[in-house]
Amino acid sequence: MPGSLRVVVVGLLFLGTASAREISLRDVDAQPLGSQIRRLIETFESLGTPFDDAVIEELRMAMREGNASRLQTILDPHVAAVGTVVASGPALRAENHAVSLQQHGYVPVLIKVLNPAESTGRWEVQSPQAGLAFRGQADLSMVRQQQEQFKDDKQTPDVAGRFLHLEPYGQPPQIRNLSGLAVEYVVLLMAADTPGRHPIVLRWGVADDDGQVRRWAETELTVNVQPAHVVRLQVRDERNLPSTARLTIRDARGRVYPPQARRVAPDLFFEPQIYRHDGETVLLPPGQYVVESGRGPEYVRQSQELAVPADGEAQWSFALVRWVDPAAAGFFGGDHHIHAAGCSHYTSPTEGVTPADMFRQVKGEGLNVGCVLTWGPCFDVQRRFFGPVVHGLSEPQTVLKYDLEISGFGSQALGHVCLLNLQNQEYPGSDGTATKGWPTWTTPVMRWAKEQGGVTGYAHSASGLAINPANEAQRLVRVRDRNGDQSLSVEEASVGVLSEDVAKVDADGDGRLSVAELERSLTRASLELPNYAIPEMNGVGAMEICVAASEGVCDFISAMDTERIQEWNTWYHLLNCGFPLKVSGETDFPCMSSLQVGQGRVYVHLGAAERIDFADWCRGLAEGRSYVSDGYAHALQFHVGGQSPGPEPVRLNEPGTIPVRATVTFAAETPIGVAHGTSEASAGRRVAGDTRILHAARENGMVRGGQRTVDLVVNGVARKSWEVPADGRSHDLAFELPIDGSCWVALRSFPQLHTNPVTVLVKDEPVRASRRSAQWCAEMTEVLWQNRERAIAPAEREAAREAFERTIRRFRGLAEESPGGS
Repeated sequence: MPGSLRVVVVGLLFLGTASAREISLRDVDAQPLGSQIRRLIETFESLGTPFDDAVIEELRMAMREGNASRLQTILDPHVAAVGTVVASGPALRAENHAVSLQQHGYVPVLIKVLNPAESTGRWEVQSPQAGLAFRGQADLSMVRQQQEQFKDDKQTPDVAGRFLHLEPYGQPPQIRNLSGLAVEYVVLLMAADTPGRHPIVLRWGVADDDGQVRRWAETELTVNVQPAHVVRLQVRDERNLPSTARLTIRDARGRVYPPQARRVAPDLFFEPQIYRHDGETVLLPPGQYVVESGRGPEYVRQSQELAVPADGEAQWSFALVRWVDPAAAGFFGGDHHIHAAGCSHYTSPTEGVTPADMFRQVKGEGLNVGCVLTWGPCFDVQRRFFGPVVHGLSEPQTVLKYDLEISGFGSQALGHVCLLNLQNQEYPGSDGTATKGWPTWTTPVMRWAKEQGGVTGYAHSASGLAINPANEAQRLVRVRDRNGDQSLSVEEASVGVLSEDVAKVDADGDGRLSVAELERSLTRASLELPNYAIPEMNGVGAMEICVAASEGVCDFISAMDTERIQEWNTWYHLLNCGFPLKVSGETDFPCMSSLQVGQGRVYVHLGAAERIDFADWCRGLAEGRSYVSDGYAHALQFHVGGQSPGPEPVRLNEPGTIPVRATVTFAAETPIGVAHGTSEASAGRRVAGDTRILHAARENGMVRGGQRTVDLVVNGVARKSWEVPADGRSHDLAFELPIDGSCWVALRSFPQLHTNPVTVLVKDEPVRASRRSAQWCAEMTEVLWQNRERAIAPAEREAAREAFERTIRRFRGLAEESPGGS
């Protein structure tokens, strides 16, 4: 479990004075045993707990003499336990009964293995006193975030009785399996939470060929845990005021501290970092550390080498440094989708953590607004933190508001919905529960939120909007092939929207579109923005968005946490049809992304606000006075014809040319990752921006500098592009934009940044940018109804059918009003 090995190892190996009993096998070959002990000496040195020089010299002398018995005699006093592998099953006995450990520090413990059976199986250890300090995290979250070492340990249900963490050590030069030698020594890393003397039970076994341990042997040991030291922290922001810092503490080998597997709130096990307010403390063992400090993406990551002395307290100081200050330009950043329970949270995901724990996360990432959304599985517990106004922990420049995500409620099959600025979180007839009385489609619940002054939008939008070329090609033929020849004629293909022009799809020029040609076309389209491929419509993202937008109850579509092309593609098509839908940035922490809150953000323009008014911030989100970003890219100014993004359009009496002015800035250092566009997934461009799945090995590195492409987007198509250096400086952009008809204009840098649009109306005519966009919206709504009609309760189905049919008719009508092409 490499993630949890990244801790500082300190302290002595053992302090027992009694010699170990005679446990050697006299007929052991000294040469392979000596080689194994050389690796053992190197391992203990690399872990920071070397053997005494005298012991090492004795071992080396015995190696030179080829004396296997002497080698064992020297090492055996340091052995905590002896495991035996025989045909009848494993055996285990204790040797030293007082193993010295270090609170919050991993200590290597030596186990001797007698292996006459010459097993090369994987050895494992357990203890009723060991295991994760938490329960309930979702396996799916752990798998897709590559943190499977933190999946539930089900060997004992008594979480409260666990104070140890055990890891069989198999990092080079050690090997994880037994070597097959008749005698060998293996290394077990042990960490402990609670200082003092404690009895434990140690269980030991060897896995069969299928990887399962069928039989376990056990013995009793005593551990003596030395207390960790208090490190007091001073944290000051760029104004030298007390603040909150994000701190990642590692030793020289990169081991993370405090041990993640042993963390409980306020520290979260799925994050390598911790958050501390000025004046708070952290418990650490004595040793040398490399500490990375910051406060979210708007701050410079700084690194210091710091020490904890062997005696007494330590004090560490951190002076935070900004590289960008959006608030100076009037923009206040928030994450509208955060959870305090469910998915990765502990002790049970239906309980979660407190507002104080979540406020620490929000402030520590430099967010101005954190919307903590209660959802179905945690509704009964977390609902007690809800209020019609911001939480009492809020500060003038950092506010916390509890609201709702409609997930785990009845409507989730038609998409998950974020409801913000609610005055009441109990749907009429629900009796204060998440299981009774809630609608089974999204439009009614969004209407209920709007009636109480709420702001509404779809969560993790691309979930279910992925394009499956093989399935979609088959669907197109199934739906449009009237003569049954398993292909589409030009006439059949023109019934609805097609991913590309017929001539491009028809690669062989025979006038018919085969399933293979359609599939290749859809594959190409999945990489384009915008594209006209109909998605699968089988997830929990922005499924019902065309209906909700058409019915006038949807304010925004979420972005910045799922696949960027499909997030923005859906948004573009609705904008092209004249709907004033806005985009907002979210994390869906920790379900979609467990790294930190605010990995996706929306920056709302409030002007020179000394105190954040949450209701005004939500209005700005709904009106589109904002841009979305990963925090490492910013559009601090964007004007079209003198108008910034928001509800007011630019009005022209005639077509003409209008000025575009923008100021953008990109961080000089950006994290390595598909989410930021700084590394590429094997799946390529179509998954760029996704935070649900890491797509590559988990990294902590940064990319320095480089160029970013900034596009001026008109009706979904880039009309002008600039190359801007990622240097942490502001860069002014200017362009004279020809306007032929009513349109929308925005700025983007894929996949990191997108402004909301400025609408330009010529002769007060509505935006009707693309017939194909309207056809796409109509057809995706038809597919959704076919896929999810049965998920709507029978009593609600007729009203839903009418709304879906109204929506489809409306988009068909918009297609008739719109020009062809994009």
